[in-house]
Amino acid sequence: MKSILIIGMGRFGRHLAARLTEQGNEVMAIDKVEERVNEVLPFVTNAQIGDSVSEPFIASLGVRNFDLCVVAIGDNFQSSLETTALLKDCGAKLVLARASRDVHAKFLLRNGADKVVYVEKEMAERIAFKYGTDNIFDYVNLTPEYGIYEIPVPPSWLGKSIIQKEVRSKFHVSILATKIGEQIYPLPKPDHVFTDLETLIIIGHNQDVMKISKMK
Repeated sequence: MKSILIIGMGRFGRHLAARLTEQGNEVMAIDKVEERVNEVLPFVTNAQIGDSVSEPFIASLGVRNFDLCVVAIGDNFQSSLETTALLKDCGAKLVLARASRDVHAKFLLRNGADKVVYVEKEMAERIAFKYGTDNIFDYVNLTPEYGIYEIPVPPSWLGKSIIQKEVRSKFHVSILATKIGEQIYPLPKPDHVFTDLETLIIIGHNQDVMKISKMK
């Protein structure tokens, strides 16, 4: 269980607060709009109305005591930057800030953010892979070069085992799981034989995965 402070209860902040609470974390929600605070009160540990660009207010929160501080302000460039800087000035251990565009992300990092999440860009990339590329059913970005993909079994792999196809050494990817319908089967053994009933969840370099997804 972690202690988490989230500043900004827009759509992103609310969804994040709800999910983190479901995971068993202690979540304090902050927003300057009373209505937004009242909306999240039923499912967070604590909530306060306050202006995050006020140094006395930020100092009163005891940010040093939180494992993670999230700046979920995406629609006010200046407030996001000032809030991030104040959190670090007050001793926040780890600050995750939401960016709305590339220049925003750069300035957040310069103002003290430890990590930046660019929600719209990351979701656009995932949708582009999922719906704009043949034979890729899902995608999770890890770095600009690497990701986790769900792909069909290449036809030439059917009836062969992982070790027979030498998947890791020849194709430079690792199979994390197989999937049949909605059922996940993690970490298949080397003697697992590929079938056309399953899809593969693999991790690897984007270019290597693209080659596999186009195989006949």
